[in-house]
Amino acid sequence: MYRLLFSQVFTRMDPERAHHLAFGVIRRLPLLGVGRLVERVTAPAPELAVEALGLRFPSPFGVAAGFDKDALAVVGLGHLGFGHVEVGTLTAIAQPGNERPRLFRLVADRALVNRMGFNNGGADAAAGRISRLSRRPHRPVLGVNIGKSRVTPVERATEDYVRSTKVLAPHADYLVVNVSSPNTPGLRGLQELDALAPLLEAVREAAGRTPLLVKIAPDLDDAEVVRICELVVRLGLDGIIATNTTISRAGLLTPPAEVEAIGAGGLSGAPLATRSLAVLRLIREHVPASLCVVSVGGVETAEDVQERLDAGATLVQGYTGFVYRGPLWARQVNRGLARLRRERGVAASVA
Repeated sequence: MYRLLFSQVFTRMDPERAHHLAFGVIRRLPLLGVGRLVERVTAPAPELAVEALGLRFPSPFGVAAGFDKDALAVVGLGHLGFGHVEVGTLTAIAQPGNERPRLFRLVADRALVNRMGFNNGGADAAAGRISRLSRRPHRPVLGVNIGKSRVTPVERATEDYVRSTKVLAPHADYLVVNVSSPNTPGLRGLQELDALAPLLEAVREAAGRTPLLVKIAPDLDDAEVVRICELVVRLGLDGIIATNTTISRAGLLTPPAEVEAIGAGGLSGAPLATRSLAVLRLIREHVPASLCVVSVGGVETAEDVQERLDAGATLVQGYTGFVYRGPLWARQVNRGLARLRRERGVAASVA
């Protein structure tokens, strides 16, 4: 049903408008009084629960940052079966983001290109909502992803991140420092160790006891990934999220002229899968088993999620798959994971 709706309706609609329509429905699930009814068919099986970051995740599968930028639909997303929701990216100063159009579908590649530019209402505006969410007994684990405000010079980035941290960390289950979006000028330069080390140290101090992770780009070379792993371990951070979107356009099925016409932005979805999985394996080789590693990029099916877990991911996130799979995506993944584990159990018992 969703596949038909996507092909006949959504593909003819501006991608950002389609997102807002779907988002509005998800946001209203609790208000319509049907959220708990939906949960009866979407709730993850108990055996999927994961303990990480001192928290219990009902499922290892969650929503990546970018879907719910301002923490408006967290409860609704939980009703759909996601074990955690990472909101944001939030910035210290509210900003409208880049000019439209800024979100594009590459249907042949099951991918998206976005240059949203951290459009959000700001950390202060979101803090009240996140605080109220943190006190709700029935909700998914709530992560908060923070980035640099566009108007803040790169040399004052640490001050900007610390400001957001002080406002948001007290209410977050975990906090993520995003230094890897390609859509904010100068941001990816903060992944260089001379800039990243003092930034993470300052945010770690401001975050207090809130678990702290850093999100990195897939476009780093392997040596840079290893150096960041070493820094994360040395600073005593709680985890790494790998990876953000890519600026690469290699190997796409979409005609080159169409890709060129879209222009700049971060590519997400299926084309990112190979590099994202490779970065995950590299990270796992260079960090302790206790470090939380969240894999994101090119994940769509239960088999994809299980492959990431087998490669050492603690948790797995998705976003682009939502566009191509529809509102029951988390249910499909969770049911598939439960089935795969049952099959493995049967195979092990026979062996």
